[in-house]
Amino acid sequence: MITTSIILAGGLGTRLKKTIPKLPKPMAPINGRPFLEYQIDFLIHQGITKIIISVGYLSQIIIDHFGNKYKNVSIEYSKENTPLGTGGGLMKALKNQKKPVLVINGDTFFKIDLIEFEKFHSFNNSNLTISLFRTNPKKRYMGIDIDSKGEIISLASDSDLVNGGVYIVEPTIFNSFNYQLGDKFSFEDDILFELVNNSLKLFGKEFEGIFIDIGIPEDYYRAHELLIN
Repeated sequence: MITTSIILAGGLGTRLKKTIPKLPKPMAPINGRPFLEYQIDFLIHQGITKIIISVGYLSQIIIDHFGNKYKNVSIEYSKENTPLGTGGGLMKALKNQKKPVLVINGDTFFKIDLIEFEKFHSFNNSNLTISLFRTNPKKRYMGIDIDSKGEIISLASDSDLVNGGVYIVEPTIFNSFNYQLGDKFSFEDDILFELVNNSLKLFGKEFEGIFIDIGIPEDYYRAHELLIN
């Protein structure tokens, strides 16, 4: 069973700066609570007992708020001294992990069933599994094509099946690439695209739970209604 989660919370939050200045994006207040608390509460509900937060921009605000423990989970921090991008940040946070890890973006909330997600990942002996949801129109999300078994065959397609920003990642995933610790690169734009053309197994699992992206102001305000309970 997966018990460790990495939250990618090191981004600059450029699109949201005018709405929530002087805060890292995952700490944006939703009904009086940081967005990151909603994410961690959901992870706890799904059985996660250890969380590693990859931090960068205004990181001390996150560290001061959560400390080393939140409710019944331990909190660790993987700090970026210079921006590493989602790929570089994840690579650093994964360096001491030996078992599969649940990875989520610090600016999205996707209600999935972790047990079902993990079973799918394990059954397919996948190296990396992506949560998927359907949206129409596709808007700003990455369209993904899968075959009948769920294996991903192409990215950036016109499909209405899109990346939900929750992943199960094997710690050895970066062994097949030439990136080094401290390199700056994108998990979405670099690693995922290279994996499609790699011999590693990349799968996608569709879920129908609510999806929230606070990366733009209109979705941030929408989150106040969707997360009220």
